[in-house]
Amino acid sequence: MIRTKKAGLLTKVVVLALLIYMATALLNLQGQIQEAQAQRDTLSQQVAEQTQINAELAEDVANPDDPDRIADIARDKLGLVAPGEKVFIITN
Repeated sequence: MIRTKKAGLLTKVVVLALLIYMATALLNLQGQIQEAQAQRDTLSQQVAEQTQINAELAEDVANPDDPDRIADIARDKLGLVAPGEKVFIITN
C-alpha cells in the first residue's frame, strides 16, 4: 500500500493564492486583448479611408488635364461659375 502525504495548510494557502493571481492575470490579459482588437479595428478603418484617398489622388495625378476635374476645382475651391450657370445660395 502506497501512502500519500496530505497537503498542509500552508501549501493549500499558497496554491489558492496562485490560483487567484492567475485568474486576475487572465482577466487583465482578456481586457488588453479586447483593447488591442478595438485599436486594430480603428486602424483598419483608417487604412481603408487613406487607401481611398490615395486612389483618388493617384487618379488626379494620372489625369491632370481632365476638363471635368478642372471645372469641379474651379467651382468648389475658387467659387467660379461657368457661363449660363445659375447659382442658388440657400440661407436659413
